[in-house]
Amino acid sequence: MGSVIAENLARVEDRIGRAVARAGRRRDQIMLVGVSKVMPAGLIREGYEAGLRHFGENYVQEFAVKRSELGETPGAVFHMIGHLQSNKARAAAELFDVIQTVDSERLARRLEEAGRQLRVLIEVKLSAEKTKSGVAEDNLAALVEAVQSLGGLDLRGLMVMPPWSDRAEDSRPYFRRLRELGERFGLPELSMGMSHDLEVAIEEGATMVRVGTAIFGPRKARA
Repeated sequence: MGSVIAENLARVEDRIGRAVARAGRRRDQIMLVGVSKVMPAGLIREGYEAGLRHFGENYVQEFAVKRSELGETPGAVFHMIGHLQSNKARAAAELFDVIQTVDSERLARRLEEAGRQLRVLIEVKLSAEKTKSGVAEDNLAALVEAVQSLGGLDLRGLMVMPPWSDRAEDSRPYFRRLRELGERFGLPELSMGMSHDLEVAIEEGATMVRVGTAIFGPRKARA
């Protein structure tokens, strides 16, 4: 009997394949990031053994424990996709390969101070929701310039988290706007789209989709 994670991953790959075909794109233009936050290390290992290589986590301390439990995972890339406080920047820089949620110059400088070359994305806040993090669009140009001036950070692109909606189409304007901003600043990587709206994200130019539930199943609340 095959792994449930492997079966789920195959279904997600099928969805991505059909979406890129409709959009006239190629599968190798899309990075699949499995969102493993609050999932145990054993499930991450299952995903890894099924061929998943990019994993997204939200919490520094939680992942520190899981990273030690995982053991050797050659080729695995770990992405910080949750809001990151500047006082946890050094720990995050040591644990993660990619930080997708840079939202201030202060955080960027703290990450650089850790002394490790990091790939980063800037999280942009495109909605009025108070619960959402990210730099305001009006302040994006200044932050792009500040991050690009830091030699220890490799700014790859932008990330967005639209307001939650059961309707995938509701995310489209946010994805489209992020693509426009990426083009404006010459930042090719666009992290957008999750389990319920990854097809719309791919149609609008996503280069990274962050998929949790469709791979790992429903998440339990944190203790």
